[in-house]
Amino acid sequence: MRRWLILAAGLTAQATTSSFLYGLPFLIPTLQTDHRLTLTSAGVLISAPLLGLLLALIAWGAAADRFGERVVMTVGLLLTGVFLLASLALPGFVLFGAGLLVAGACSASVNAASGRVVLGWFSARERGLAMGIRQTAQPIGVGIAAATLPPIADRWGFETAVALPAVLCLMAAALVWLVVVDPPRRPATAAESSSPYTGPRMTTLVRLHLASSTLVVPQFVAATFAVTFLVSARDWSPVAAGQLVAVVQLVGAAGRIAAGVWSDRAGSRMGPMRIIAVLAVVTMLLWGLGDVFDSWLAVAALVAALVVSVTDNGLGFTATAEIAGPFWAGRALGVQNTAQNVAAMAAAPLFGALITGFGYPIALGVAAVFPAVGAVLTPVAGESAARVDTVEVEVRP
Repeated sequence: MRRWLILAAGLTAQATTSSFLYGLPFLIPTLQTDHRLTLTSAGVLISAPLLGLLLALIAWGAAADRFGERVVMTVGLLLTGVFLLASLALPGFVLFGAGLLVAGACSASVNAASGRVVLGWFSARERGLAMGIRQTAQPIGVGIAAATLPPIADRWGFETAVALPAVLCLMAAALVWLVVVDPPRRPATAAESSSPYTGPRMTTLVRLHLASSTLVVPQFVAATFAVTFLVSARDWSPVAAGQLVAVVQLVGAAGRIAAGVWSDRAGSRMGPMRIIAVLAVVTMLLWGLGDVFDSWLAVAALVAALVVSVTDNGLGFTATAEIAGPFWAGRALGVQNTAQNVAAMAAAPLFGALITGFGYPIALGVAAVFPAVGAVLTPVAGESAARVDTVEVEVRP
């Protein structure tokens, strides 16, 4: 029972930071109308937390490997809430963006440590399910942001909307400190202490990181521009568009759990991941085609893209932890997260510029190329050979 409570606390922590990191795009219409920012400028601003995140992920992962998950998550959540609130007091969007960057760097603690908790408390036969549940945190956090930030910004302003995830982070810090217990681990052997990036596992890990980063692109294109597309191209209100995205995020969360169970039963993380990559290609192309013909297909494919593009994430994280082993998992998950967030950070301004210059169909066609490359890179054949047998740990109820 204990490990499920710890998983719930980790999920809550990740959801609160996700509502900040990935919820700001829902405020793009407010930034455009109330603060006169262009789509490209707004995209750069909301990418600032992701830049901070990717700069700090590996360092936080190393801290989790050395000091444990509980203290790293608690400190990171406290600092995230404090710096996010402090950034609201800074004058001008340049300084505000700098504050967002620092808060994003602090939130990286949860990305590395909460995944490491799953590795420590769950065995391989239920790790796909557990990591799938943990990975529902992002769509849940995005769903919370989609449902709350647009109406709060509409009624009380941009600053009040940004304050909500800051308060949630402070509350999550208290929860983690009270609930999370670091998993039991025996001392590492000499082989287990060696870096997985210098031996025979290196090629598989590098391909996995690259494939996962390409699959992030359709995910963030859909999440970042869903509300903007529905408002500008389909004449929806920002609140209605946010409500649709919030509901769809719950379906995406269920999809992550289903993918985890699928991988447990298949005995493979990479096989299902490759199939999901192909489906992501199809949804992005259909979204663009629907926009060309001004058809209902555009909204249907957008919904499908929001669901499909998030389901692979837990598979990549689970495979990374299993291949790296329990004594390098924090750092390897930091590398995995860094690669993904480099792609995520670039996606908003890059595709904001593509949409502005060439329209949605061309931009979505470009976005479809990335999961196609990811399907090729996914190391299905090398997965079994690269797994570390000693990744199994003692699991207590």
